[in-house]
Amino acid sequence: MGDGGGSFVMLGLIVLIFYFFMIRPQLKKQKEQKKFREALKTGDKVVTIGGIHGKILEVNDTNVLISCDNGKLRVEKTAISYSEDDQLSKAK
Repeated sequence: MGDGGGSFVMLGLIVLIFYFFMIRPQLKKQKEQKKFREALKTGDKVVTIGGIHGKILEVNDTNVLISCDNGKLRVEKTAISYSEDDQLSKAK
């Protein structure tokens, strides 16, 4: 009968482990992505989630205009995966 408290403690530990190893890192990554997308500016070289490389010509609230080899594309900010400049500086 006294074993119920031990099960409750184990369940609490599992929830804490799950939070620190899965939920917390995901929230941190989402926060960094939001900060990155808010910091996009004209002239940045970016890559979309579809693999399109281009240079930002114009930034709006929800989308950006990208210059590619054969024209221009307007994509949502959420479709920007990373900045080529950031990747180059991390590689060095």
